Amino acid sequence: MNFVAIDFETAAGSRASACSLALTVVRNNEIASEFYTLINPEVPFFWRNVQVHGIHESDVVDAPTFPAVWDKIKLFFAPNRLIVAHNARFDNSVLKKSLERYHLVQPQYLTLDTLAVSRALFPEFTNHKLNTICQNLNIELNHHHNALDDSLACANILRYEQRQFGDDQLKPFVQVIK
Repeated sequence: MNFVAIDFETAAGSRASACSLALTVVRNNEIASEFYTLINPEVPFFWRNVQVHGIHESDVVDAPTFPAVWDKIKLFFAPNRLIVAHNARFDNSVLKKSLERYHLVQPQYLTLDTLAVSRALFPEFTNHKLNTICQNLNIELNHHHNALDDSLACANILRYEQRQFGDDQLKPFVQVIK
């Protein structure tokens, strides 16, 4: 299986306030590469978001803004490329709102939500949060809400689900983002 797992963290309640992003690239079911960056969201940080992910305004002062980051990652968002996230609604909306904010073209790509897949395949779990899924499947997650650790955990969840259940069980969860 080939895909890119993504994770965003935001500075505030606005989905267009990305302050970090990670991509974990999987080729032939193996982790091939990782990308992580802080992002200067050019908005004030909300204390609750800082409490969750630990990123402060001072951490991103010299970080690139979203358009500069997009220039580096947009090649991953192609019509036949599968983009995976745990709670993909959130990550896809952060991408969409960030692109809209900076008047950048919204790409078409395929997406799969490991949260939805995990709910379907593991109904017996008490909840389906990223850290709970990792704990139940014995997948390493060192720093929950660190974008790189979260994207790697998401990639490993899908790799586990693919090995255990096969591609046919996963295909119904793939959607097109336009």
